[in-house]
Amino acid sequence: MSYMLPHLHSGWAVDQAILTEEKRVVVIRFGSDWDKTCMQTDEVLFSIAEDIKNFAVIYLVDVNECPDFNEMYELYDPCTVMFFFRNKHIMIDLGTGNNNKVNWHINSRQEYIDIIETVFRGARKGRGLVVSPKDYSTKYRY
Repeated sequence: MSYMLPHLHSGWAVDQAILTEEKRVVVIRFGSDWDKTCMQTDEVLFSIAEDIKNFAVIYLVDVNECPDFNEMYELYDPCTVMFFFRNKHIMIDLGTGNNNKVNWHINSRQEYIDIIETVFRGARKGRGLVVSPKDYSTKYRY
């Protein structure tokens, strides 16, 4: 479903998307369109795009086509989802220790909607770090 979501093809386009959006969260999926994890994530993001259009906008960035942010955001995983609001990177505490990004696939539409809504509500209040509605740490998994 990556062909259904808008792609940003240059560092300048990514910067402009983050800079110009004033009222909504900018959700950017960094990865490769051919990667299986990214395809699954894109499918979930596409399925929620209409539901979250009032408070978030989703873009895709191919890290091979636009490597400008690979080192800055440590984009070493196959698929990474990051959040920005009013030209500021919004960190989210998911219980994993890495508060900068979501770097695994989340199957549930509702979990993604909840995470993005939490980011929006916290960012609108001026918070740079928000706490996820669900703890994704492995301490409760046996």
